[in-house]
Amino acid sequence: MNQLKLRTLLQSFLLEDIGDNDITSRSIFPPDQVGRGVFIAKEDGVISGMEVIKETYHLLDSQIEVVNHFTDGDKVLKGQKIAEVYGPIVHLLTGERVILNVIQRMSGIATMTNRCIEELDDPSIQLCDTRKTAPGLRMFDKYAVVCGGGKNHRQGLNDGVMIKDNHISFCGSISKAIQTAREKIGHMVKIEVETETKEEVLEAVEASADVIMFDNRSPEEVKDFSQHVPDSIVTEASGGINLDNLASYRGCGVDYISLGFLTHSVRALDISLQVNEGNKKVLNLEDNQICYATN
Repeated sequence: MNQLKLRTLLQSFLLEDIGDNDITSRSIFPPDQVGRGVFIAKEDGVISGMEVIKETYHLLDSQIEVVNHFTDGDKVLKGQKIAEVYGPIVHLLTGERVILNVIQRMSGIATMTNRCIEELDDPSIQLCDTRKTAPGLRMFDKYAVVCGGGKNHRQGLNDGVMIKDNHISFCGSISKAIQTAREKIGHMVKIEVETETKEEVLEAVEASADVIMFDNRSPEEVKDFSQHVPDSIVTEASGGINLDNLASYRGCGVDYISLGFLTHSVRALDISLQVNEGNKKVLNLEDNQICYATN
């Protein structure tokens, strides 16, 4: 993730949550009272967002110590310690909710992405996301897909031409839309077009689209359509594909399957922060074991 953007977004999340002051923590604990916190996985999954823990806490207090037990993309088991933090209790508690909101969502996306890859069980097809992300969280959502083993589709409207049904309706035809776009874009920009019928597929091939998407088509239709597309053109299936029917697309012949539900229907991975006051400080981490020394 882009570090500058990461810090800027996390800072905005903290400002949203804290407002003028964390009145609860600051009214109970003196600023110099320290404690220890351990982030625990409450269920099996794939972890994503480890950098969020450190960056969020360091925005509050650069002296807070953070030791990560895992790296992004690692599989975790229920009960395992994900990370440990040590520092002023006020700051540990103030940053808790923002951190959990972000890493639970990210880990949920990574876990579902990994599950879909295993369900499809076809290394010839890459699974990717869509632009159906939560506003303000796209960087986190798409990074989490990669942590789960998936690929990213467009980051936004500015990094690729994707001609959808409404573009075609307004323009009049696939051929005209591709030709018009090709005349205005640079040579580094690819053009993808959405198709629903064999006739549209053939038109897109004739118009030299770079990527052809088969939209809301059955596995049988996708397999048939794929046979009419030369190897020089990338193919993608999307729409109406979910965890229940994903396996039926195994061997359908496309290069990519894009799944909107990876990010628009997120179930967060259950993670919690367990804390205690004390003077034990994290010194080292090895093989998921924690060593402490008393100050």
